Formats: sequence, C-alpha cells, structure tokens
Amino acid sequence: MKQDEISKTVLLEGSTSISALLNSQAVNDRPIFKIWVDREKTSKKAPFIRFLEAKKAELGFEIQYTDAQTINALASGQTHGGILAECGERTILPLAKEQIRPGGLYVYLEGMEDPYNFGGALRSLYAAGACGVVLPERNWMNAAGIVARASAGASERLPLYSADAETTVSVFRSAGYQILCAGIRDSVSIYENHFSYPILLVIGGEKRGISHTFLGNADKIVRIDYGSDFRGSLSSSASAAVLAFELFRQNRS
Repeated sequence: MKQDEISKTVLLEGSTSISALLNSQAVNDRPIFKIWVDREKTSKKAPFIRFLEAKKAELGFEIQYTDAQTINALASGQTHGGILAECGERTILPLAKEQIRPGGLYVYLEGMEDPYNFGGALRSLYAAGACGVVLPERNWMNAAGIVARASAGASERLPLYSADAETTVSVFRSAGYQILCAGIRDSVSIYENHFSYPILLVIGGEKRGISHTFLGNADKIVRIDYGSDFRGSLSSSASAAVLAFELFRQNRS
C-alpha cells in the first residue's frame, strides 16, 4: 500500500458493511486492502468467509486470520462480529445530468452534521428506493466506518454525488424533475397531496435547515403532519424516512 493510501484508510466493521461494499462495485469504487478475521469465528462465519475468499481472488485484497484481542484493538465499535476491512477512499462524483435516471427519486441532504443521523437517513432512503443521494461538499472520509455501520451498509450501496445547491437545481431541472423541500412555512401536507416521480427531495439538518436557493426554486414545501400537538422538529433521519416512504407509497404502482 502506498503512503498516501495509508493516510486515507477507513475501517469497515462487520459482515453487513463489508458485504454491502463487495456487492456494490457498480456504484462504489472503494478499494479493499486487507480483511481481518477472528480465527475463532471461522466456523460460525463459514459461508461469509468462503465469499471473502472468492472475492479475494477477484479483487486482490489480503485476508489475515488473527485473534479477538487484535480485532478489538483495531475496531471502534462492538458490533463487528470478528470481521474488519481496511479500505481506501471512495470517489463521490460531481453531479451531472447524464447520471440522473428518468422517473426516479433523488434526495439532497443539506446540513447534516452527525454521522449516525446521516447513516440512519441513508439507510431509510435506500430502503425506500431512492436512486441516489446528493451531498454538499464535505469530507465524510473520517466517519465512513460509522456511517456504514449506522446505515447497515446502505451508504456503500447508494450512488452518492456532490454538488452545491445551484448546480443541483440546474441539473435536476434540466432532467425534468420537480423539487420538493421539507419544511413548515407555506407548506402542504405530504399526506393530503399526491406527488409523482421524478422528484428531487431536499431535507435539511436540524440546526441550519434548507438554503434559500432550494427554497426559492421549490415547486412545493412539504410537511409531515403530527398525531400530537408537538412543536418540535423530527430528526433529519426520521424526516427522511417518513417522506421517502410516503413518496414511495404514492408512486409504487
């Protein structure tokens, strides 16, 4: 491994995150350098280890069988199940019109700061059928392992793009998408209106919300109606789950 690769390594922990990466090479170029396996787990994890050995020949990474103490010293979490992967940096492509699928759902996540919240949002968006997620420029590299764990591997499966607000509006408008922003002021209920794909859904973080560029170009501001007299906001990950699954429900036919 080259010195610049060492400085950019990230640790994926557990078979869920690692298998998500290994099964997502059409949308994810993150390289795997080495996989550590707790030798005491080889019988319990035999099918997954056979999968790793097959992928090893295809992709050229190293598998090192070691002890639980070594695994625990390397890991940051407790849910690794005795398997870790040392990986490189993933390329997040700049957003361009030719990458956008017709008739789909894309989501722009703006102002999310917490990697667990971010990972939870990606998990729900992938499950709800989002075609991809667009992010403002930010280096999530140092938190990639946490995000992968929090998203149950969805962060490795989802196509991810990078763009500022103005570029995102321009690209999706040219692709024929309507733009929906999550918010309260001048909003309509997500439940009392029907929204047909293609849709770009914009969700802001709890602290900074959504930028004026998106709000000024939105076709609609959509809100989530509550079942109680609650004046607070949902977390970004909760909002992403509710909105994406409601849009999926409306468009599943």
